[in-house]
Amino acid sequence: MDVASHDASPVLIVGAGPTGLAAAISLARAHIPVRLIDKATQPNPYSRAIGIQARTLELLEQHRLVEPFLELGHRARAANLFSNGMRLAQLDFDPLQTRYPYLLFLDQSVTERLLTGHLASLGVTIERGVELTMLAQGATSVHATLRRADGQTESMRPSYVIAADGAHSTVRHRLELGFVGKTFEQTFLLADLQAQTDWPDDEFHIFASGEGLVALFPMGHGRHRLIADHPVEAGGAASANGGTPQGFSAPPPSPLLAQCKALLARRVRERIDVSDMTWSSYFHLSSRMVEKLRTGRVFLAGDAAHVHSPAGAQGMNTGMQEAFNLGWKLARVLKGAAPDRLLDTYHQERHPIERDVLRQTGFITQMAQADHGPLKLLRERVMPVLAGFGPLRDAARLTVSELAVQYRRSPLTLERVLDGGPRAGERAPDALVHVVDGPLGCAPGVGCIFDLHDPAFFSLFLLVPPLPVDDQPLDPAARHAVPEDAELSRLVEGIERILPGAVRVWRITDTRGEGGPPLSEAYGRTRPSFYLVRPDGYVGARGRTSSDLHGLLRHCETWFAVSGDAPEAVAL
Repeated sequence: MDVASHDASPVLIVGAGPTGLAAAISLARAHIPVRLIDKATQPNPYSRAIGIQARTLELLEQHRLVEPFLELGHRARAANLFSNGMRLAQLDFDPLQTRYPYLLFLDQSVTERLLTGHLASLGVTIERGVELTMLAQGATSVHATLRRADGQTESMRPSYVIAADGAHSTVRHRLELGFVGKTFEQTFLLADLQAQTDWPDDEFHIFASGEGLVALFPMGHGRHRLIADHPVEAGGAASANGGTPQGFSAPPPSPLLAQCKALLARRVRERIDVSDMTWSSYFHLSSRMVEKLRTGRVFLAGDAAHVHSPAGAQGMNTGMQEAFNLGWKLARVLKGAAPDRLLDTYHQERHPIERDVLRQTGFITQMAQADHGPLKLLRERVMPVLAGFGPLRDAARLTVSELAVQYRRSPLTLERVLDGGPRAGERAPDALVHVVDGPLGCAPGVGCIFDLHDPAFFSLFLLVPPLPVDDQPLDPAARHAVPEDAELSRLVEGIERILPGAVRVWRITDTRGEGGPPLSEAYGRTRPSFYLVRPDGYVGARGRTSSDLHGLLRHCETWFAVSGDAPEAVAL
């Protein structure tokens, strides 16, 4: 048996699903060498995760690859919850302050194909039919053995390992890491089929009844994804139509179209005609997560780190956002430009979010399935009242869309009070701006924050008072508030010295026009001020350019430069 050696420098990513692909894209964009392996010889052709949330679409936009997703996906602008034939609540996404006020439905197989194509444009190809057979790590290194489909093995010492290899993660098992949680009693059914209904094609519907739960999600052109809970069937074998969906244990035999028709007839009082089923399977519902996302030089992400109910279409989105969170931090450390403690913030920032997702999806599933007791009362009596309360609807929209994800308690945030705008740790929203000047010889003009931000860099936005209009001079008070150009230039030079080659500085101001919300609406009215946006699109620091820029320099020295002399991060 031949054994080959490989250079130790690449990051090894195990698993080429959406999470592994997103991690590889994030690293490759920052020019970090990557090896992405998957033991499957071919991509899985069946759709498992299908919902892409608004926040994930925003991140794909910043990576310059959202357009094909929008072209191929199907947009759903509202969710409807029914119980025993009565509509209890409708949640519409139109009020969301984003370019993507909807849930985009797209086969996971297509998502993976689009991500794979973009990754190839960055010079990285998936190594298929390659399985991780051994993983061991010491205090300062990690050793892996890979086996190809032809039996040839290879020994390598990657710089770091990202486990994105699903709920039955080989990496997690090799490191003997616990997967804490529980397996629910219910078995769920999945089916992709044609459905003729009387409701709009841009809405999805969830039905709860004494018979159980059923949901229909439109995929475009009459095609729908059916999800329903189903009594456990004993003695079944694995699905003949594609096997077990990643992240779930072995199911009974695949359901037939006749079974789906009978289930819908019992549980849904609306007219639904279904036909042409292309794929179906069962899965057992689990809710589990690891206690630590980092173990030495190994990081866990996606289903390898957590599995939970499909309620809310959170799983794939959570995994991809974990990958984008981790990617820039690894890149910074691997370039020798940041201390190792920066990597600890991956767990500190993402683990609380994973915990909340497990709690929320578990509660939603149990409430929707309840046929008696307090949860049924909550669903049928209390929910309609709460659904009519505007602030609660707004909170639900932000939570489902994942626009509410934030790291305000992270040690990576520097927060100073401004008049409006996102706080440090929150998502940096898009806005229409006038660019006064920028990097790379950028000419003045109108642009958007998302167009200016490059996820391979930090972006420092200096918000200055509006330019004179019709040859009228600036208000004297506003002019006085702008720091002297020489002082501001010295501070910008300081940022570029601390983050050499890693930050792009933009001086922007307010403008009018189409293409995004006004700068003052999205980022507040304090002028002059600054926002430091992390590579993953979250505000790392904000403050007034007249008083807080020296604090920004110290913050960057502490966390993003090897010369930082700071205390260790505290747990969230």
